[in-house]
Amino acid sequence: MAFKLPESREIKARLRRVLRPKSKLGRTTLWFGGLALILELLRLIFRSPNGTMLSGWATFLVFIFAVCAMLMGLRWVRRQLMWRLRNRLIVTYVFIGVIPIVLLLLMGLLAGYLFAGQFATYVAMSDLQSELRHLESANRSLAMQFRSLARSEKLNEQLAAEISSASDENFRNRVVSVWDGDKPFVLSAGRPSPEIEPIHISAAIEGDFAGFVLDGKRLHLRVVKHVEAGAHHLTVISNVPVTPHLLRMATSQLGSVTVLPPDEDTKAEPDTASSTSTRTPKSSLAPAKDNSKLVFGTGKSLETVSLSGENASSRVEAGHVPPPTNRFDVHIPFATRFSAIDWHTGKSMTGLILVDTRPSMLNATLFNALGDKAEIFLDGLVGIAIFFGLIELIALFIGMRLSRSITKSVADLYVATQHVNSGDLAYRIKVRTNDQMAALEQSFNSMTQSLSNLMSEQKEKQRLEGELAIAHEVQTLLFPADLSGLTTLEVHGVCRPARTVSGDYYDFIPMREDRLVLAVGDISGKGISAALLMATVHAFVRAYSLEPERTLASVALDAGLPSDSALPMYYRGNGSGDSELAPGLLMATLNYQLYRSTPPEKYATMFLGCYDAASRSLTYSNAGHLPPLVLSNSGQVRRLATSGTVVGLFDGMSYDESTIGMEPGDMFVAYSDGVTEPENEFGEFGEERLIELIQHHRDQPLARISEIVTGAVTDWIAGGEQPDDVTLVLARAR
Repeated sequence: MAFKLPESREIKARLRRVLRPKSKLGRTTLWFGGLALILELLRLIFRSPNGTMLSGWATFLVFIFAVCAMLMGLRWVRRQLMWRLRNRLIVTYVFIGVIPIVLLLLMGLLAGYLFAGQFATYVAMSDLQSELRHLESANRSLAMQFRSLARSEKLNEQLAAEISSASDENFRNRVVSVWDGDKPFVLSAGRPSPEIEPIHISAAIEGDFAGFVLDGKRLHLRVVKHVEAGAHHLTVISNVPVTPHLLRMATSQLGSVTVLPPDEDTKAEPDTASSTSTRTPKSSLAPAKDNSKLVFGTGKSLETVSLSGENASSRVEAGHVPPPTNRFDVHIPFATRFSAIDWHTGKSMTGLILVDTRPSMLNATLFNALGDKAEIFLDGLVGIAIFFGLIELIALFIGMRLSRSITKSVADLYVATQHVNSGDLAYRIKVRTNDQMAALEQSFNSMTQSLSNLMSEQKEKQRLEGELAIAHEVQTLLFPADLSGLTTLEVHGVCRPARTVSGDYYDFIPMREDRLVLAVGDISGKGISAALLMATVHAFVRAYSLEPERTLASVALDAGLPSDSALPMYYRGNGSGDSELAPGLLMATLNYQLYRSTPPEKYATMFLGCYDAASRSLTYSNAGHLPPLVLSNSGQVRRLATSGTVVGLFDGMSYDESTIGMEPGDMFVAYSDGVTEPENEFGEFGEERLIELIQHHRDQPLARISEIVTGAVTDWIAGGEQPDDVTLVLARAR
């Protein structure tokens, strides 16, 4: 594969990251690196030797820079290695599952080795200690018997030998030295032994004594007992040399036992390690500089035991290590110290017992009291160990499977998020398992599907909102733009839809210069359907008002009326023949058309009035709409109560007309239920509050009065959702 050089853009980005680090450690490293470089250059320029201030500061800054750079490198390595969740899980599992098991195994092996060694050396030492106690008991018994004989002046070598022979069979090679004052005699093997040198009393040993002694480069079990028998001062000394026969019991239980006596000429060496951090622990064993010696840590000093020379020749070895019973029956060497007294100087010295054994012999010795049942306990322990191992293997397998499953799911989720981030909402994760991670993947797929649906719905909503905005603009054009009214009538109307488009309707239709048709309606329902029906009503009213004869002729033919039948018209006040359509007939015609062109559940309330400037009168017809009001200057309120049923709901309906006069200053008020019916905790807005507002501001321009009323309605609902379309039509005679 050909090597590809990085692009200049990548090189610039890397240099920018190096020269402009974001972290505090990065900035610190950069600053110390720059200062170290400057001082090193100055050092080279001025040829500053080592030991000068410049050289010292340069070295110090280089060291600080190296430390910071190392920390940065460690952070980078950690970030590279630990970024992947799989690596984090592996590290976590190693620290939680693997390392504790390894440590437990190591601790178990070390504890087992220490226990086995301590137990083995304990058995060996306990045998020697038992022999010493038996020897002490026998020596005490001899001393008591010799004291009785000395008091009766019957103590002699022959009689003492006979008494001693009774216990000689328990102590092989025992030598008893009896001192009667300054006169000694020696007993050995049940008879006096004048050829054997008696054991002299050591001046360093005071009083009775029992222990290990080093005499003549050899190790002995020696007991001293002083008794007083009248004028006689008896000292009985029993001595048994440490021989392989003495270790027979220990070797039968353990294997090989070696006793190394201490050197007589060995002196305590200062523990130079005590002043360091690697101080030799108490009772520790370590090789000396000379391979023929072993060094023991004894408190603050070191004791040395020679393995060669005279000391080696005086060692006592007994038994041998048996062959292993199985592959796990390993060889266990161990050593322990024991204290011995130099017989001549009384100095306490340290000897060594080496034990070589195997677990099989230790188990046989340890569980000897259980007999055949010991195998049951051993098999139980082995079974528990095997079960524990199987559990760990199963846990390892489960951990690997779990880690793989989690990391695979996380990787799939990461790839999926990248697709979603790039706008690919059709991407789906392939679900392979049936667990919580699989549920998370299914949830992600469901989320992406929901996002895709939401995006589609959002686009559709935006399309509908765009269409509604166009519909709102179109509907706004349907409301009258010319509000100039007549010379004797000032008009104004406002409609605030509850939604984007409104189902309320109002219109001002001028009929030449002296007449004006006022129309106010409320379509059933809200939204698009009501707005479409409102447009239909608007078209019908305009058509029937502006071209009554043509439109009504076609309606009469459809209704089955004769073509020459007279249609009810009303005329101008001067009796001229210029006729206009009557509001009642126009309402009936509108009902006829709506009933046939709309669904049965669709209807409208409608108020139609025609104002005649010449007679200053308003002729009107009401089809179920809220009765409009006429407010006079004197405060009188007149309701236009003549009314019929709604239009578009029933066929063949007729509508009555009424006429009311309007004096200058009288104000006509028509409104929809969206003005009076909004509620809050105090109840409805109501007609009385509407009348009070208009009466209070009747001298204001009509546009200002409309603004005050609609603002009051908004305040009444306290910022809540507007429940219905708000429509208000005002007309003031002048």
